Amino acid sequence: MRIRTVAALTGALALSLVSGCAQGGGAGGSANTVTYWLWDANQLPAYQACAEGFEKQNPGLKVKLTQLGWDDYWTKLTASFIAGTQPDVFTDHIQKFGQFADLQVLEPLDDLGIKAADYQPGLAANWTGQDGHRYGAPKDWDTVALFYNRKMAQDAGVTPGELNSLSWNPEDGGSFEKAIAHLTVDDKGRRGDESGFDKKHVKVYGLASNGGGDADGQTQWSTFAASAGWTYTDKKQWGTKYQYDSKTFQSVMKWYFGLAKKGYLAPFTDYNIQSNQANTQVAAGKAAASFDGAWMISTYAGFKGRDIATAVTPVGPTGKRATMMNGLADSVTKNAHNKQGAKKWVAYLASNECQKTVGSYGIVFPATPDGTKAAVAAYRKKGIDVSAFTKPVADKKDFATFSFPITTYAADVYALMHPAMQDIYGNGKSVSSLDQTNDQINLILDQ
Repeated sequence: MRIRTVAALTGALALSLVSGCAQGGGAGGSANTVTYWLWDANQLPAYQACAEGFEKQNPGLKVKLTQLGWDDYWTKLTASFIAGTQPDVFTDHIQKFGQFADLQVLEPLDDLGIKAADYQPGLAANWTGQDGHRYGAPKDWDTVALFYNRKMAQDAGVTPGELNSLSWNPEDGGSFEKAIAHLTVDDKGRRGDESGFDKKHVKVYGLASNGGGDADGQTQWSTFAASAGWTYTDKKQWGTKYQYDSKTFQSVMKWYFGLAKKGYLAPFTDYNIQSNQANTQVAAGKAAASFDGAWMISTYAGFKGRDIATAVTPVGPTGKRATMMNGLADSVTKNAHNKQGAKKWVAYLASNECQKTVGSYGIVFPATPDGTKAAVAAYRKKGIDVSAFTKPVADKKDFATFSFPITTYAADVYALMHPAMQDIYGNGKSVSSLDQTNDQINLILDQ
């Protein structure tokens, strides 16, 4: 019943989107205006600079930028598809791609001549639909690393070299768990690996919490699951079966969330997506370290009174370090009111010229190699070492990178995995409960 309901809701939404789009002619405006939505306020100045460059090359065309916060962004974007008020172009996330592909609200971009070799490896391929058409132009990329409080590490006698040489396994946690335990301090000053440590009264957790991780665990458990040899689905892209019932995956989840039971990982109750994410816990001095993405580099660097450094992800049972490598894209809506102008704008956004401009702001890593170099140089000028994020892309011998799972029914997968992972993390439910959740997800994918 639950599966049929979820599938029916997805089908109903698809029908409402199709009928809604059919009613309208896009977001309004004139033939010489291209509307563009993005969610990151930090990137707004960089794209305003790109818009100026684009307008100089395309006299008579104007770009109207709209920036919305993450949650509002997706809510309003979905509503705009229904109302026929969608933007011409929007910043797209691979996590949402499967849902938008299901709903058929994206315009094919095959005529833009996007060449995979012009971008960092793997970024262009992710935006190809099951029908073989391209629906996104590579925009930027990010990886995950370990941010840590340098003073707390020094006080604990843990050196940067040690933090960059950690390894882990699901049996005893390896040197990674030992380091996290030693960075943990209770309200009496006892460390997590010392006699008498009180896990019920922790002053500083070794590892901050970013929640249960939902279906992808990007900044939570994904690096551990991947370095243990696990993959989300049976195929790299557009898989037909999820593998949350894997014994390997479940052993990783049991160990990872077990860190909270030991008092080393902040408890589920400490996490709040609105007000107390991992970066906030580190900023407040409530946690010594956190796994987070490259898009957060400037945020951590800006913490007042906190000297934050970064380390690469730990080596796993496969003998490699692993990190998700996510890449955003720019997409054109199927019912864009200015489709010709929209495609010109997306082509410019994907160009080396715009990507180098974006890179020069030192906010994100653009998709082209030259754009990435510009970003590294800009970060360096700010005194920020970003090698923990760039090494995984350059060093394929010691690092493995992987993408978000890309499948149909993406919204339904999230709807099932979100409470399932919260139950394991927050309520102590057995990891074996993922067997049933996985069966439910795969039944939906069989529709």
